[in-house]
Amino acid sequence: MPLPNRIRPDGSLFADPARGLLFGNRGGKFHDPATQALPTRLFATKQWICCVLSFKGRQRNVWGRYYTELFFCDEVTALAAGHRPCVECRRADAHAYRAALVAGLGLGEVPLFPAIDERLDHERRDGRRKRLHQLPAESLPDGAMLATPEGEFLALRGDKALLWSPSGYVAARPLPTGLVTAVTPPSSLAALVNGYQPLWHPTAAELA
Repeated sequence: MPLPNRIRPDGSLFADPARGLLFGNRGGKFHDPATQALPTRLFATKQWICCVLSFKGRQRNVWGRYYTELFFCDEVTALAAGHRPCVECRRADAHAYRAALVAGLGLGEVPLFPAIDERLDHERRDGRRKRLHQLPAESLPDGAMLATPEGEFLALRGDKALLWSPSGYVAARPLPTGLVTAVTPPSSLAALVNGYQPLWHPTAAELA
């Protein structure tokens, strides 16, 4: 049985055989290594990152003594859940994300990554619940993730809204209009508007 370490766009954990394109963590361990059951906690610290699946040959037992390892369908999913690129294994992406965020938010100084984590934490959580944002659909960039009233998730790409699943995107729908429920935090939306290019699951290109 797969561990409940896959991440939905709303940041919740679930079990699924699909591994996804990226791995990540939330700043440490918040699972029980003995039971490996679905945790009641959501994170260890405010440092929520997304990483490459393989880095410098490092190996570890998933959900062992240390980090609570998490897996994402793609980076669009990770950004929606409130994660950002890791500075160690994705250094170029992390700095590109920060530069785009600074430009998008009009910040006068370049923040350290802990300050970005603090900002994202406020934007992604309302207590233990996911913080959602009502925004005009026309203002949202490619890579923005929306939640539908039916409980689905749609990623915006070009002139389509792509239906998310743990193993990739499974259908293309027309772009929504008017106010929509954005799942992706505003700071990450600002980075996407200003040129940050997230890693998409290959199924997204197949639906273009």
